[in-house]
Amino acid sequence: MGTPSERTPLADRVEELLAGGGPLPIVAAGEPVLRRRAEPFDGQLEPALLARFVEALRVTMHAAPGVGLAAPQVGVGLRIAVIEDPATVPDEVRVARGRVPQPFRVLVNPSYEPVGAARAAFFEGCLSVPGWQAVVARPETVRLTGLDEHGRPLDEVFTGWPARIVQHETDHLDGTLYLDRAELRSLASGRAMAERWTQPTPAEAAAELGFDLP
Repeated sequence: MGTPSERTPLADRVEELLAGGGPLPIVAAGEPVLRRRAEPFDGQLEPALLARFVEALRVTMHAAPGVGLAAPQVGVGLRIAVIEDPATVPDEVRVARGRVPQPFRVLVNPSYEPVGAARAAFFEGCLSVPGWQAVVARPETVRLTGLDEHGRPLDEVFTGWPARIVQHETDHLDGTLYLDRAELRSLASGRAMAERWTQPTPAEAAAELGFDLP
């Protein structure tokens, strides 16, 4: 990652956001920044500012709360995302979804590719589409490549729920929302999710709402 010779507009934008203190405002679907391919990170933020921005993303993700957050979701079109999942869920959910704890990590310029042909479908939500969830079928295992916040290479295979998280956040950096990949017949409000679809898998929802699972 290079170092800019002068201050960039993105750096000004980040400084403006950080000046407010506390969690950053999360932008919602309909904002153009969520539909544009984010700019690869190549030193647009000098190291100290990048560290402050990463910390603000972490704080914002925790406050939401969520298990991942991409820079475009706070209005910054850079290919940077953070993930962390304590996976505090019942055992039956953990087993059914392959949900295991993930430590905090920063993804810079990430990309992923499927490993094998297996796909898994589960309800998925998004901090930028509040109040709704829908079933998304995704590759069960992916290989993620990119960098961390220090410019060190990342090359890791994720499976189960962690694979879903890194796909969801990387998609944000390509201007893709989970609804673009969702089975729209499964779209459910937060109330419907709480009252009807708390099962570990979406099999019952598929039968009742009339959509297929892989």
